[in-house]
Amino acid sequence: MKLAINGGKRSFDSEPESMFHWPIVTQEDIDAVIDVVKSGTMSGTVITKQFEKEFAAWIGSEYALGFCNGTSSIEAAMWACGVGAGDEIICPSMTYWASAAQALKLGATVNFCDITPDTLTIDPKDIEHRIGPRTKAIVVVNYAGHPADFDSIVPIAKKHGIKIIEDNSHAQGSLYKGKFTGTIGDIGAMSLMAGKSFAIGEAGIILTNDRELFERAVLYGHYERTGVPSRFNPVDNELSYPELAHFKGIPIGGMKGRMNQTCSAMGRVQLKYYPDRIKVIQESMNYFWDCLADLPGLHPHRVDMNEGSTMGGWYYPQGLYRRNELRGLSSDRFSKAVNAEGIKWCFPGGNSPLHIHPFFNESDLFHMGKPTAIAFGQRDVRQKAGSLPVSESIHEITVAVPWFKHLEKNVIRSYADVFRKVIENADQIPSK
Repeated sequence: MKLAINGGKRSFDSEPESMFHWPIVTQEDIDAVIDVVKSGTMSGTVITKQFEKEFAAWIGSEYALGFCNGTSSIEAAMWACGVGAGDEIICPSMTYWASAAQALKLGATVNFCDITPDTLTIDPKDIEHRIGPRTKAIVVVNYAGHPADFDSIVPIAKKHGIKIIEDNSHAQGSLYKGKFTGTIGDIGAMSLMAGKSFAIGEAGIILTNDRELFERAVLYGHYERTGVPSRFNPVDNELSYPELAHFKGIPIGGMKGRMNQTCSAMGRVQLKYYPDRIKVIQESMNYFWDCLADLPGLHPHRVDMNEGSTMGGWYYPQGLYRRNELRGLSSDRFSKAVNAEGIKWCFPGGNSPLHIHPFFNESDLFHMGKPTAIAFGQRDVRQKAGSLPVSESIHEITVAVPWFKHLEKNVIRSYADVFRKVIENADQIPSK
């Protein structure tokens, strides 16, 4: 069969966009948002607190705290865990920058570690040797919906007395051996922005069972919830620790992190249907991978559901690409062959590794005349290219695949047939 990249007939003239439209917005969402706008309570907290309570009850966390975005929630989680000037955090290099960049804003530095080639999450074997006397936290990212190996990571953190911050931005609703990700570490933080699987606008949320961490997160960016009345907001004292309450009235992070109530109103509606909707995504993505189960070169990035784990909303789905099984064909050429068949969403996958980015090695945030990564007496843990080989090979070992939101098996199968066509005829694809 002649591939389209070589002049053959394209498999798709146009793609069914309805298969990928997300989030599902109904009149119930619209009415909830309009009610907030009409009442002028966008900057209030009543609806947000209701959303926090409901989200915490669903996911199994004692406390939840809404933020304006995921980046702010992760920053507050870092500060709550004691990250400050001269400290270090550990974070996988393969993640979005907002898992780690805020550490520099706090005067800390990031000791990046590698990932495993099959899970694409932090490699537990690359953690412990990076822990130093100023290490305060490990940021564990449940990357592309895949839970990290918490059975291996949690004992390391406990042994050294350091906190686990979960970045669950990719994995709302994912389970790790029966427990929701985002609730396994000391504190979880995640984005709820429009592109995520739990999508309610530009928003974020923190989860924890630790009252002091919750209060510290409130103190960092929620001035209106620290107990100081004004003519604009009632007394709302969520702080009980005296050393924290002392600063009430001015957020110690010098920022306002509250969630816009148009987002929390939509969040309350979305939450009612989210568990059922992600079941459909799970079935759809698993069906796609089952259709390709007998083929070489491209393997599913997914969990063993028999262990009680799932991929949640399967945000940013990846395929594990193994070029040695396809005569050395690069992921780039493979992706271009799939694109030529009419499928846009296929390209060498993953974010770019952070440990070699100039921001983490050269940026001088505080105008101190030296990189912030070493400006406050930190160990110099910066790394050069070649130090984290799996992360640096991400564009060769993964390709992004379509993110099916709806279970229409005939459509999904037609997509799988295109990938099958390209794989079975990979010897036709020119190397350049």
